[in-house]
Amino acid sequence: MSAVPEPTTGTREPTVATSETRSDPAGFEPRITAFVCNWCTYTGADLAGTSRLHMASNVRIIRLPCTGRIDHLFLVKAFERGADGVIVSGCHPADCHYTAGNYHARRRFGVFRELLAFMGVDPARLTFSWVSASEGKKWADVVNDTVARVRDLGPFDAYHGLAGAAPPADDPFAACESAAAEAATGEAAAGGDTP
Repeated sequence: MSAVPEPTTGTREPTVATSETRSDPAGFEPRITAFVCNWCTYTGADLAGTSRLHMASNVRIIRLPCTGRIDHLFLVKAFERGADGVIVSGCHPADCHYTAGNYHARRRFGVFRELLAFMGVDPARLTFSWVSASEGKKWADVVNDTVARVRDLGPFDAYHGLAGAAPPADDPFAACESAAAEAATGEAAAGGDTP
C-alpha cells in the first residue's frame, strides 16, 4: 500500500486580482473578457489549449453563436463588471457559418470603438480579430498581445467612477430627470393613478 502524497508547498496558486494587486502597478494582472464565435474562434482557442501553447491565463471566454450577435451593451457591461480589456473574435470574412454575421460585427466594430472613446475608454483596450478553428497559434498570439497591451495601459477603474457620478451642473437633462422623479414620487404619495 502506498500512502497518499502530501501536497507540496511549492504548488502554484492561481493569481487573483485583489484590490491590493489592482492598485499596485507592479502586481497588476489585467482581466480580459473575450467574446468569441462558437464555430471558429472558440475552436481555435480550444486547439491552443489542447496544443499546450503558452498564453496568458487571465482571459475569460464568452462563447456566442456568432460575432454578429455581439451588441454594444455586451462591451459596456464587460467594462462595468471589471474587465480591463475586451477581445472580440470570430470567423474570417466569407467563412461565417451564418453567412454574413462577421460582416455585421466588422461594421459594428467601428461604432464600438467610437462609443468606447466617447465613454472615456481607451480604444486600445478593445481588440478585434479573425481566428479560424485551425489557428490555435494565432489565438495565443492575440491573447498574449492583448494582455501585454492592457497591462501597459494599467487597470481600468474609470467606469466605476462614472457610474455613480452626479450629472454636471450644465446638464440640460438633469432638471427633466429630477422633475420626473418628483412627479413619480408625488403620484405614489397621492395614491397612484386615481383621478
